[in-house]
Amino acid sequence: MDFFDLLTMLGGLALFLYGMSMLGDALAKVSGGRLEQILQKLTESPLKSVAVGAGVTALIQSSSATTVMVVGFVNAGIMKLQQAAGIIIGANIGTTITSWILGAAGIDSSSFLVRLCKPTSFSPVLAMVGVGILLFSHRDRRKNIATILLGFAILMIGMDTMSGAVKPLADVPEFTGILTQFSNPLLGMLAGLVLTALLQSSSASVGILQALCITGAIGYDAALPIIMGQNIGTCVTAMLSGVGGSRNAKRAALIHLYFNVIGTVLFMAVFYSIHGLVPFGFLERRATAFGIAAIHSVFNVTAALCLLPFRGLLVKLACLTVKETPEEKEGTGGRTAQGTGSQEGHPGSWNAALQRLDPRFLEVPSYAVEVSREVAVTMAGLAQEAMTGALELVGQYSEEADRRVEDLEQAVDCFEDSLGDYLVKLGARDLAEADSHTLSVLLHCIGDFERISDHASNIAEAARKMGEKELDFSARAWEELQVYGGAVRHIVQITMDSFRREDLVLAREVEPLEEVIDSLNREIRKRHVKRLRKGKCTIELGFVLSDLITNYERVADHCSNIAVSLLQARQDAYDPHAYLERIRQADDLDFAGRVMVYGERYRLP
Repeated sequence: MDFFDLLTMLGGLALFLYGMSMLGDALAKVSGGRLEQILQKLTESPLKSVAVGAGVTALIQSSSATTVMVVGFVNAGIMKLQQAAGIIIGANIGTTITSWILGAAGIDSSSFLVRLCKPTSFSPVLAMVGVGILLFSHRDRRKNIATILLGFAILMIGMDTMSGAVKPLADVPEFTGILTQFSNPLLGMLAGLVLTALLQSSSASVGILQALCITGAIGYDAALPIIMGQNIGTCVTAMLSGVGGSRNAKRAALIHLYFNVIGTVLFMAVFYSIHGLVPFGFLERRATAFGIAAIHSVFNVTAALCLLPFRGLLVKLACLTVKETPEEKEGTGGRTAQGTGSQEGHPGSWNAALQRLDPRFLEVPSYAVEVSREVAVTMAGLAQEAMTGALELVGQYSEEADRRVEDLEQAVDCFEDSLGDYLVKLGARDLAEADSHTLSVLLHCIGDFERISDHASNIAEAARKMGEKELDFSARAWEELQVYGGAVRHIVQITMDSFRREDLVLAREVEPLEEVIDSLNREIRKRHVKRLRKGKCTIELGFVLSDLITNYERVADHCSNIAVSLLQARQDAYDPHAYLERIRQADDLDFAGRVMVYGERYRLP
């Protein structure tokens, strides 16, 4: 093997690793966060947890990514350790699919059909199809599918290039001598562990081992302990993701480590014990790519079958390593993390929602976008509750309800800070077009949610002032405020519902009602001035009334902004003023009709 063969090998390795990364990222994009939601929800039974973990890992081609996601779920308090254990066990099975695909590249036959079935034979065709789609298609989903095809093709071409480059190593005694040393189980396990820890992918390290098989210098006696070490090395990624997480997140990462370590130790002990009594003849043979895939699968399936019934012990072992706090022993620990608040506005729910914004989810942007939207929906609910409570205070003031509004306003402020920072970090990721639109909507809307809660606080303050000074409006003024307040309550309701459901039809109802609210605001001001001139209203009450109706109008404006964000989500240029001006100037009979309907509904007495 000369210098240029070495360069070819390194180039093949680079293509192989890049193709694997490209394939995994594209598969995650195509899933649109749905696979991760399946991980989160379909984990009621142990067998279902294992099946889901294996299936999702097989689809995204990364047990490390699956395990990191699970650690994030546990850290956010939306998954229990028992559920996490099942998924982690399944992930180890799912990751073996890659080795079987790579093993197919080693098929050797003169048959045309058999050769055609080799991944290295049809991958150039996939590459051409992928390039064609990328060049001529503008749809985001099609481009993601094209990236999957290209990623697979690059992966296989890299594998083939790497295998061809290392073939001359079969004639290098020094190289074969090094590989022979790995027949020592401890040295082999250490080599596999270090390689996988550096690559942070057991699939990649197994693929490299399969490529080296082409030299004929690796026997099963050396390959088997290397594969065992690779299963332990893949735990490094999960262990790193557990750093800085909650105690339960650290325990989830440890479950992954303990499963692989215990499974490897048991498998090696039993295997070599039997081998000492009844020698396995296949260990003396040269390893093949399919043989390595078989060992990889047999080990992980066997370990899963043996340890699944004892997953509870794995959880206990992890809990012993990361010991329980006094609060956990009393049964109160983690309530905040688990979101035990039964009502949306309960502080436990606030914390639980915010804890879902786990940095680990940023590694799977499609799911992070969905999590962000769910948190924003919670934020919208808090803002709506604050506004509803403030409107009720105007008619019937109470200190308890006043404090509730202030608490909600502070919670919404906290949501804006945390969610805003998270969305900025998420914006730096490579997002699918649909996810990019969703991110844009969220960034525009969370500021409006926060301002609505601020106006709710202002309204509560005006109600507090009236209560403290025992001020009271005239009967006619109260009737007008009730109509105005009803319109504001209605526009907040339909705005938040349209945001929750992403209902564009409902979002189109907001602007006609906002037009009516503007008219109500102007009319009430005129009537107030008349009453003031006739001495039916005091200057002090006039200031309070002005504060109230000004905040009412501003709330409607922010509702309009939210609705416009939803309606303009798929446009590259977000310009609400131009959009609203276009609606108002156009001869839109439907819009004018909706304005008339709401005008009749909220007509002042």
